[in-house]
Amino acid sequence: MRLNMKATGKWLIPLVPLALAACGGDAQLDAALDTLNADDLAADVQVLASDEYEGRGPSSPGEDKTVAFLEEEFNKLGVEPGNGDSYFQEVPLVSITADPRATLTVRGQGSSKRYGYGDEVMVWTKRVVGSASISNSDMVFVGYGVVAPEFGWNDYEGLDVRGKTVVMLVNDPGFATKDTALFNGNTMTYYGRWTYKFEEAARQGAAGALIVHETEPAAYPWGTVQGSWSGPQFALVAEDNNMSRVVVEGWITVETARSIFEQAGLDYESLKDAATQRDFESVPLGLTASLSLRNSIVQSTSRNVVARIPGSERPDEHLVYMAHWDHFGIDRSLEGDQVYNGALDNATGTAGLLELAEAFMSLEQRPARSILFIAVTAEEQGLLGSAYYGSNPIYPLAKTVAAINMDAMNILGSMNDVIVVGLGNSELDDYLADAAKYQNRVLVPDAEPQAGYYYRSDHFSFAKVGVPALYAGEGTDHVEHGKDWTQERRDEYLAQNYHKPSDEYSEDWDLSGAIDDLRLYFRIGYRLANESTFPNWSEGTEFKATRDAMMGGH
Repeated sequence: MRLNMKATGKWLIPLVPLALAACGGDAQLDAALDTLNADDLAADVQVLASDEYEGRGPSSPGEDKTVAFLEEEFNKLGVEPGNGDSYFQEVPLVSITADPRATLTVRGQGSSKRYGYGDEVMVWTKRVVGSASISNSDMVFVGYGVVAPEFGWNDYEGLDVRGKTVVMLVNDPGFATKDTALFNGNTMTYYGRWTYKFEEAARQGAAGALIVHETEPAAYPWGTVQGSWSGPQFALVAEDNNMSRVVVEGWITVETARSIFEQAGLDYESLKDAATQRDFESVPLGLTASLSLRNSIVQSTSRNVVARIPGSERPDEHLVYMAHWDHFGIDRSLEGDQVYNGALDNATGTAGLLELAEAFMSLEQRPARSILFIAVTAEEQGLLGSAYYGSNPIYPLAKTVAAINMDAMNILGSMNDVIVVGLGNSELDDYLADAAKYQNRVLVPDAEPQAGYYYRSDHFSFAKVGVPALYAGEGTDHVEHGKDWTQERRDEYLAQNYHKPSDEYSEDWDLSGAIDDLRLYFRIGYRLANESTFPNWSEGTEFKATRDAMMGGH
């Protein structure tokens, strides 16, 4: 059982000098590591992922239960509210739910074809409007939909797409060719992410933007698209009510794309190959797109949960641990199981925050710097809670030492290695490597760089504003079963459970690996919280200039 630290009166007697903070001989460090417990972690996951919590949808009764649970647990541990006298940072959201009867109609070349919502297309608008439509909008294939001066690439060069509907491919040209000299080769850049492609289409003035889904370059199946983009779609609200966004955004299946290109008298596969060449020019399809969306709009306020352990010497400097508490809620249109329990993604990471908080509260001597625990909202809707914190930080970013993110922890058992998404990006890798030595583990780069995981979790919201952020965990090489077994289990989860109601807690989980990773994160945080230095980004990374300017060039 988790102790009530508030009642036990910790922080009383220093056992050892803090100079031993990074060393294996620190008795209070070793004792704190021993508090990290798989049974406690499992118990919290089962609560958060229970049907009672209704899939933890933002701005829902499930949110109320989730944030109340987290507030209660942090309070029991004696961890202070992190936003004045409150554990909450309010995040204003808008929820836009498209009528699923929407149909994409494509006309031209002597024929008309209709594609249905769900099985063939997934469409929505981020504009805060009751209805949105495109009518007889000329369709243009723009390859990957990328404008990247540093790579000498512009799919929109010489093209005016104002009022038109652009059709584009997911991921980067480098992924398709495996040419390491093309973008970053098999490693996705931000240009490969759907978020960027919709942003660029809006900058170009397009009325509609449709991304062709293929499982391998997208890194998830069509079922994930259906689950992620159906029902209420949350967004932060810009001053213009998001009217600068494309009118209609969406995905189409590759089968739909082939059908559309065939209607245009073109071959999809040939044009897909052509789009990987630097001399590719956009192709008008000679077709028009029409689609009308009717929306239900709900303005709401969600909450980031913020808890804080004040530092003993430099309380104005903060180390951040973060995880997202939200998932997809309930889909009443589904037959059978309607609850997106989100056990692995991300009840595990949220429960991990509580475990780390307990470990830090068990220390007899308070760390020099403050520790901030942030359970953010609306990650599944586009990193909205963390993005809001990045734009509205409670504590100055210049005195935020680093952020350590936990998203979908290891449920397969102990590993010989630890994956670092974005390995080489910052000096935090050195801290992780030192901590991993205590477990005889080595660092390895992201096993699936083509999936763009670096841009798909909340650490990216801190990276964008300059704060060094670590996203690591799991591993590729199981200590008992090896690499092939590990990859088979990960592939199985991605195909069967990722972003689906079947992501539920199982007694078959082996959380020893999650505890290993929590111990790594604790060691890193313990060291950072007792140092006076600020880690930085590596030379050449896109975030270093922002950090240097923030820190006054130091």
